[in-house]
Amino acid sequence: MIKRRHGNLVLLKETVPATSQQLEREGYALVRGVLTADEVAALGAEIATVFESSDPDRPQDVRNEFRHGMLNRSPLSQKAVASRALLDVIEPLLGEDCHVIANTAWRNVPGHQGGTWHVDAGPHVPRPENVPWPDAIPYPVFAIGVHIFLVDCPLEAGPTAVLPGSHRSGRLPPRDRINDIGLTFENKSAVLLPARAGDAILFVSDAWHRGTPAQPDHGRFFLQVHYARRDIAQRIFMTNEVSHVTPEAAARAGTERERTLIGLHAPYFYDA
Repeated sequence: MIKRRHGNLVLLKETVPATSQQLEREGYALVRGVLTADEVAALGAEIATVFESSDPDRPQDVRNEFRHGMLNRSPLSQKAVASRALLDVIEPLLGEDCHVIANTAWRNVPGHQGGTWHVDAGPHVPRPENVPWPDAIPYPVFAIGVHIFLVDCPLEAGPTAVLPGSHRSGRLPPRDRINDIGLTFENKSAVLLPARAGDAILFVSDAWHRGTPAQPDHGRFFLQVHYARRDIAQRIFMTNEVSHVTPEAAARAGTERERTLIGLHAPYFYDA
């Protein structure tokens, strides 16, 4: 656990919530009742209005399932991501100056097929399979994904599955098994994370996780937020829209590497 003092990170010696400890140890956690029923209803209605009043943000969203940058488009989304019920859990891992790097609303269609095993960027400390992480050193956490549910997400709705401890692996899920729901990590099976409206699930970005297939009459509706250490750049806008680069400097960058070198990156996982 960490905190920032005078611009640097130091070890946090104060008592932290058990949920923070589980997130650090297992790579996932569940927080009940982040939002009240009234807050869920109001936030769900506001996000639904964003969906109904705008087109998909990206061409690849052929099922019209998500909207990016919600803290800019929905005041109640901005309020939800600032919930102390969430910050009290993640700040001991990311520092009390952590910030939102991405914020997307999801409406998975009924009968969605979930996804494949993946990590949300990273792994941040890559290692070969035969090099275990030392137990005496807590695995550093750089980013945490959170789903705040706006409708119940039972097993029939295809909840997120996480492989406990996989965030410490330093590896990506095996490529030949990314579709295998029976994948294990160090002999541990996947944990499914059903939740009720108003609850939130949290997972370390390095953890192996995936959505699971839903029944034909069940979908998911949730606000996703990724928090990260202050040192990791925000990705709410893409770098060709918001950056530290003047138009003149961008025009001088003639190759792809020259563009990335000055901070103009192609979109990837967190990017809007």
